[in-house]
Amino acid sequence: MARRLTSLAGLVVSAFLVAGCGVIDQVIPVSDAIPDAEPAPEARLSPVDYRALPGWPADVLADGMRAFVTSCPALAKQPAGRALGYRPEHGTMDDLQRICSRATQIDTQSNVQLRAFFERNFQPYLVTANTRSDGKFTGYYEPLLRASWQRGQRYVYPIYSRPRDIVVVDLENFDPDRRGEQLAGRLVDNRLVPYFDRGAIEQGALSGRRLELMWTDDPINLFFLHVQGSGRVLLPDGSFVRLAFSGRNGHRYTSIGRELVAQGIMKLEDVNLFTLRNWMRGNPLAAQRLMRRNRSFIFFRVAKDDTIRGAQNVPLTPGRSLAVDPKHIPLGLPLWLVTTDPLDPQSQRPLRRLVVSQDVGSAIKGPIRGDLFWGFGEAAESRAGLMNEIGSYYLFLPRPSRPTS
Repeated sequence: MARRLTSLAGLVVSAFLVAGCGVIDQVIPVSDAIPDAEPAPEARLSPVDYRALPGWPADVLADGMRAFVTSCPALAKQPAGRALGYRPEHGTMDDLQRICSRATQIDTQSNVQLRAFFERNFQPYLVTANTRSDGKFTGYYEPLLRASWQRGQRYVYPIYSRPRDIVVVDLENFDPDRRGEQLAGRLVDNRLVPYFDRGAIEQGALSGRRLELMWTDDPINLFFLHVQGSGRVLLPDGSFVRLAFSGRNGHRYTSIGRELVAQGIMKLEDVNLFTLRNWMRGNPLAAQRLMRRNRSFIFFRVAKDDTIRGAQNVPLTPGRSLAVDPKHIPLGLPLWLVTTDPLDPQSQRPLRRLVVSQDVGSAIKGPIRGDLFWGFGEAAESRAGLMNEIGSYYLFLPRPSRPTS
């Protein structure tokens, strides 16, 4: 979802359009959905010149550099000889660690110096799969909901902390090809069985165990918090706390958007955060049944600081942090994103910028797939809720030589 946002932040359109099984012990990227049934093709990397990057001279690279530098402390903790990714051309950690050291010497106010820094230290590669360079790009953000530490009046819907009896199994320990995959369940008569699903939990399966962390006033907003994985909470006294992802029950995610499409209630092209939320508010009883079709359930904890962190456990930068599939794109690397602005789909206004792979998500699967973090607030919600764009990206890998900046 290493922790994924933290906010499962934002409602990613794909979280409703794709089905979902995710990482149990990681912060889920905002998209909590099941991977495609067919295995994704391998990524193919084709080196290109910087002149081939659409819009490269126009970006404000200081924003991208700030995001890249936040990854450096996490990279510095890794063994220098450790592989950066799963392919030889990805290089090793020490390649990236040396570039991080050079980054501290750059004048971040000078776009000329920043362009020279990236061009000297990184080689861009166009990412393709099955000869295609286009893929799906969605967005996520940090949602806001109202809650109280105590149950009472309108605050009657519990937000649960993680139960201690959840058992997590790392499948990589049994099959090296299942790296990053997990199962979760509970022990009954020394046998691992599935954990309680959403319906069972909402009907009291966890009652009496003092797992209620907080109480909120809106079951629909609570459901979207589960989809996002984390969010910001407004308390009755006007203060705020952040809730971070703490675990999940291990059941696969069922897309409520796809359920409504299958029932003929909505058209696929009309499904987004806002149309789903409006339909659910207008049909509360049907919405409750619909939400329970998603058996996946998320547990939370109160964040210790005011920082939203992704799977790399570094602060996320709005508009610059990208959730990727780590089986194809290593974390901590810059990418050049080429897509369209979700707020201006008719004119196909370009969205071309430097982003950094700092998060993951259970719905983010495949060589060309990304989920862009937009931050907090109405503008972030609008972009994340509407973003469902076709685009491509170029992966920046450390050059084999070690130039000085």
